[in-house]
Amino acid sequence: MLYPSNSADKLGFSEIKELIKAHCLSVMGQQMVDKIQVMSNYDLIYKFLSQAHEFKAILESDAALPINNFYDIKTLANKARIEGSFLSEDEFAQVQASLTTVFAVIAYFSERVGVYPNLEALFEHLPIEKIILKKIDQVIDPKGKMRVNASRDLMDITSGIAKAEQEARKKIDQIFKAATGSGWTADGSLTVRDGRLCIPLLAENKRKVKGFIHDESASGQTVYLEPEEVFTLNNRIRDLEFDRRREIIRILTGLTDELRPFVPLLLSYHGLLTKLDFVRAKALFAIDIEAEMPKVVNEARMRLLNARHPLLYLNFKKEGKSVVPLNVGIDEGTRLIVVSGPNAGGKSVCMKTVGLLQMMVQAGLLIPADADSVAGVFRQVFVDIGDDQSIESDLSTYSAHLSKMKKFVEDANGKTLILIDEFGTGTDPQFGGPIAEAVLEALNHKKVRGMVTTHYSNLKIFASQAEGIENASMLFNNTEMQPMYRLEVGKPGSSYAFEIAQKIGLPQNVLNLAKNKISAGQKKVDTLLVDLEREKKEIFDTKQKLDRQQRRVDSLLKENEELKAFLDENRKGLLKEAKQEAKNIILNANKLVENTIAEIKSSNADKEVTKALRDNLTVELQKNTVKAEAPKQKAATDEDIKPGDWVKLTDGDTTGQVIELIKDNVVIAMGDLRTVVKRKRLEKVAKSTVPKEIRRSNNTSTSDIASFSPEIDVRGMRTEDALFAIEKLFDRALMMGFGTLKVLHGKGDGILRKMIRQYLKKYDQVDRMEDEHPDRGGDGITYVHLK
Repeated sequence: MLYPSNSADKLGFSEIKELIKAHCLSVMGQQMVDKIQVMSNYDLIYKFLSQAHEFKAILESDAALPINNFYDIKTLANKARIEGSFLSEDEFAQVQASLTTVFAVIAYFSERVGVYPNLEALFEHLPIEKIILKKIDQVIDPKGKMRVNASRDLMDITSGIAKAEQEARKKIDQIFKAATGSGWTADGSLTVRDGRLCIPLLAENKRKVKGFIHDESASGQTVYLEPEEVFTLNNRIRDLEFDRRREIIRILTGLTDELRPFVPLLLSYHGLLTKLDFVRAKALFAIDIEAEMPKVVNEARMRLLNARHPLLYLNFKKEGKSVVPLNVGIDEGTRLIVVSGPNAGGKSVCMKTVGLLQMMVQAGLLIPADADSVAGVFRQVFVDIGDDQSIESDLSTYSAHLSKMKKFVEDANGKTLILIDEFGTGTDPQFGGPIAEAVLEALNHKKVRGMVTTHYSNLKIFASQAEGIENASMLFNNTEMQPMYRLEVGKPGSSYAFEIAQKIGLPQNVLNLAKNKISAGQKKVDTLLVDLEREKKEIFDTKQKLDRQQRRVDSLLKENEELKAFLDENRKGLLKEAKQEAKNIILNANKLVENTIAEIKSSNADKEVTKALRDNLTVELQKNTVKAEAPKQKAATDEDIKPGDWVKLTDGDTTGQVIELIKDNVVIAMGDLRTVVKRKRLEKVAKSTVPKEIRRSNNTSTSDIASFSPEIDVRGMRTEDALFAIEKLFDRALMMGFGTLKVLHGKGDGILRKMIRQYLKKYDQVDRMEDEHPDRGGDGITYVHLK
């Protein structure tokens, strides 16, 4: 029971229903959402919650449920119930689509028997009569139209209409062609008038063709005539169409008569589709608000973990904000919670969240809270939120509050949830406070559950002393003067009236005057509350910091243990492999020694044979000797490296000879290749350690560089020969690090010059090409600049 009747609107439950309706596919589902009510039957609540939870699981993690067509077949079934009536082609198509959906849904759950038991219960013991669908399919095609072969008579009539239409068209085309040839027709083609195909004739020629005039143009110059020969054929077509319509009605009436015995079953199918649409809408809304199914108990208690107001959550979600979660519990030990704190600190939202989520649970809706939350069942929900003053009833704001308090005190019991906002306001605080305290005491005596918000100090004091009542406050950052919207149960909160007034800029002299007007005791209480709030904030922040540090420590310990386990496991493996390898070496050595001794004996200790066997033993010994690592040489420095020195890359085995030093870079020669390397990547090596072939290659390369000329004269050569010679010169110049080539090709007609430049453009290594100075040959010489 809800009191007053507008409680659903005040808590936002009506808005929740509208949001669910938006997810419905049918009007029937929307009508079912409108009928959602707060229930007190535990079994029904649990069943409806479980259905929504299972459908949510289907939407999130299973194949899509085949529910695409929802029609109001209840209306159609009631129409078919009447003797002599018949359903139209479109109406049978709706029944056909709905039955297809019903059978597809039943087949879907038949493949998942036991996975979704509460949804399966929706069609438990529901017979599957596919004969209905079969009968409809014989008459109605997939497009919802009558099949041509629905009956023999319909087929004959349809065929007759087609033939008559073809004959009439052929006849009128002949007459139209003849009239056009005679110049009797007006501009245009055959046209339809009054459902008849007519010829447009000039008015002066209307008597030259026998027939019936159906219309004329606005100017009167054109008449639309149906030829006499065609008129008879069109009348025949019209008669056949009437026959066809009568046959269709006869077929539909017969099909409706066959459907009539199944009307009760159709109504059951309608109920299944409506419930599926309803549950689907609830599940989709649950996904929107990230809702879960709490643990439901048949007791008057609750424990909400990380709960969020669904409407506030949706609004914040659009804006990219997050809602501060609510954690609160109401049970036998903590029956009533008195919430205090600053204005705009979230007291009312906190209380409305508790009330709205409890209403949603008892209406079979999933709630935006952790799945570990506990939701009980309350027989009554009493709400006092907002201003209910009434001119018609001659009720002031406070009178309206007192009327509700009278109802609460008289009818509330241990299974009632009460929600009272700004308890005791609306009259003189000197009298409103004691009255509110008395009402709170009476409600506590009746073991009522609930939550109230207040600014009255006497209620905070009473709550701290009375058994079953607990203070709570909305945390407030009194350093930044900002609410934190977090509920802290156990201590009352200050209203921060003076602090907020000071922040918004109320003059200091006014604030001082106000402070002097309150009693010393009240001032002391409020100061203590502010200090307490500050300490709670510090403790909360410290706890958060410690939690983060503890999580970090736990993470490091876990990582360390995993690393230790990994090392231990690998160490055992390596030792095992080493022991096996040592065992194999020993076995092989024994075999080798035995074989060697045997061969020496068989050769009578021949010196040559013995020497060969000894060398073989030495080779095998070297194979199993661990080579000592050579000490790493220092990277080359400015003092110990100079042109002509041999160096090696520290990160490889490449060896080369220093050609030139350029700041931190060193140009080294490796055979015909020149490269630039950072000084820190080189280490100096002795010339004797460099293989002879590398030294010989570098010496050859050095002499090549000395004899290399970056100029070439291709005058008089054929184009192919010139390009081949230039390519060879180009390759050597790149290998030796030359930056410019000089090509003498002569002027002539400029063809050779053009071909050479086009050929060299294809190389990425070419930076640019330019002519020689006019005084020194001009465009008869090309300079090729390399990158």
